[in-house]
Amino acid sequence: MNDLAVLLSQILLGWLAIQVFLSLIFLWNLRFNQSRILPDEKLPKTAIVLCLRGADPFLPNCLRALLNQNYPQYDLKLIVDRQEDPAWKIAIDTIQELGATNVQISSLRFIRKNCSLKCSSLVQAVSELDESYQVIALVDADTVVHSNWLRELVSPLANPHIGATTGNRWYLPTGKYCGSLVRYIWNVSAVVQMYLYGIPWGGTLAVKTQVLHQTGLVDKWSKAFGEDTMMRSVLGKNKYKVKFVPSLIMLNREESDLPSLRYWLQRQLLASRLYHPWWLAVVGDTILTILLPSAIALLALAALFTQQWQTAIFSFSCYCGYMLALLLLLVTLEKEIQQVLQRQGEAPSKLLPATIFKIFLGIPFTQWVYGLAMLSSFWMPTVKWRGITYEIKGPWNLQLLDYRPYKILDQPSDRKISL
Repeated sequence: MNDLAVLLSQILLGWLAIQVFLSLIFLWNLRFNQSRILPDEKLPKTAIVLCLRGADPFLPNCLRALLNQNYPQYDLKLIVDRQEDPAWKIAIDTIQELGATNVQISSLRFIRKNCSLKCSSLVQAVSELDESYQVIALVDADTVVHSNWLRELVSPLANPHIGATTGNRWYLPTGKYCGSLVRYIWNVSAVVQMYLYGIPWGGTLAVKTQVLHQTGLVDKWSKAFGEDTMMRSVLGKNKYKVKFVPSLIMLNREESDLPSLRYWLQRQLLASRLYHPWWLAVVGDTILTILLPSAIALLALAALFTQQWQTAIFSFSCYCGYMLALLLLLVTLEKEIQQVLQRQGEAPSKLLPATIFKIFLGIPFTQWVYGLAMLSSFWMPTVKWRGITYEIKGPWNLQLLDYRPYKILDQPSDRKISL
């Protein structure tokens, strides 16, 4: 049993070294890979597209931020599910409050049965744009951007080899719900993974209009479940890159309870399984992250029950050491991300000892929640998103089953908000 413990510890140490190395690559890019910001005269005319169904709690803040961008030529295009949707009134009230003239609001006129409502809205928004728009920026209703957001997002597109730019989200580790902490821990590793795989995030995403049409991306959206995960492979076939912009890591203050978070994770993983070009690597990463430390923990318990004290102490020490190393890695990433957020104007924040202790206890729990969500994502013939049920048979083979207008019970079905 002692030989097995030594072997597992060596494998776990090797896996930890890989995780540290990949995180250091991300941190280096975060600190040193800064894009040059273009002056006003070189910034192309841009359309920001925001698709709405339901009144997200931060929607007014989101709209105000989008209508106060430090950018010379841009218009905000809102596609709302229906005029009766509560998001419509919030949008109208905010537009009138600001006296904004660079915004157009439309209802979704044609509901496609073979793609998600969001993709239907995106297809409609793109089809309504004239040729003067050289860039299309996508954003989510829970993203509250800073004033330089659009300028920073569009500037790297001046490089002819870059077809799209993106940021990512960052959650708070504090809150009333266990799910908020679990989501925070999961997202730390997800941000690093998405950077390494070149996977964009639809909450902050810009693409050249020329690239959009040249790659056939609009046609892909018209029969897809999600709009962002596919973009790396679609653009890559046409020799275009997706550029991650470090300054566009956006803080998200929403909270989540554990049951709704688990379903949200399943939906995220379903989208990855359908469109992620390195899906098997994601699965392998999950297996190693969960099974290796769990195997050592179980070995420690087995050695304890059989009174093999030396093996039990060694195995338990390896397990705790691995978790402490992950905690240190997380705290390091948090410290670097906080500098990015403070440059955006966010209030300084640091992890208190009590929060760090909760994170330490939450790391193994998060691994198992994530593992269960991944297993469940393999058997999801249908998925419910904002009160709409979709039947999923393949990446380009899905069916919208039961469209109905938005109801307050649908808001939002995959997370619980604490105001």
